[in-house]
Amino acid sequence: MHVNKNRNMNDEIDKNNQAKNFLQKLWETFSPAPSNSDDVMEILRDAEDQAIIDPGALQIMEGALKVSDLQAREIMVPKSQMMVIEEDFSLEQILQVVIQSQHSRFPVIGESSDDIKGILLAKELLPLVLSGKDSFDLQRMLRPATIIPESKRLNVLLQEFREQRYHMAIIVDEYGGVSGLLTIEDVLEEIVGEIEDETDEHEAAQIIQLSENCYSVEAITTIDDFNEFFDVGFPDDEFDTVGGLVINAFGHLPNIGENTKIAQFDFKILNCDNRKITLLEVTKEPQT
Repeated sequence: MHVNKNRNMNDEIDKNNQAKNFLQKLWETFSPAPSNSDDVMEILRDAEDQAIIDPGALQIMEGALKVSDLQAREIMVPKSQMMVIEEDFSLEQILQVVIQSQHSRFPVIGESSDDIKGILLAKELLPLVLSGKDSFDLQRMLRPATIIPESKRLNVLLQEFREQRYHMAIIVDEYGGVSGLLTIEDVLEEIVGEIEDETDEHEAAQIIQLSENCYSVEAITTIDDFNEFFDVGFPDDEFDTVGGLVINAFGHLPNIGENTKIAQFDFKILNCDNRKITLLEVTKEPQT
């Protein structure tokens, strides 16, 4: 009697499993599972239309799917726009670059922009500033640089950022030359959208006053913007940017520390590479 009861229960379970399997196959026939990210996105957008998920959650999910298809080369800061520090910079020169860019990490280069010595964290300069020191050992302050190929997938890179606890990667091409850099913020912004902080308003400023008559000026500042800021009238028919104006005045591509005078302004090179200048210190003669 007891055996028959168990047998009947097992038969009932088998029938239920068969029914479930049949219903599952029937569902899959008429509602196939998503086979790619586009199918997943269509389902997520339908869920957002039906108020199952909110627009913010949809944006994050879309971004998370997108980064798995993107490579480092697609969102990197290109080499031409990298703000770097040269290994023989003085503390004053480094601080000027830090103040102008308001970044927190800087690649430090040697003889060329492809010679990456390491990464300098701006916060580690604070004890030097507070103590009034003007000499220091830059090499001892450097963190190892993380080098990745241009083809690195962003989802893999984000995982490495989290696991290995670094925030900046130097990107190299197939020949080992530097092609750009990426930060963890760059990758996260692909997922959640633009991340604004208290410095973003200042990052847009290409001319920053350092003292009464001294300014830091990005070389890509247009002649029009420079003229408007200083109330002067440099012609812009030959050159579009301050960098072009200054290089023309030198007659060659200048090195860091060189200076030239144009009208009532003294232009000193703060940052450059073997192709262009990127940052200038501009001193305006006081009016008499």
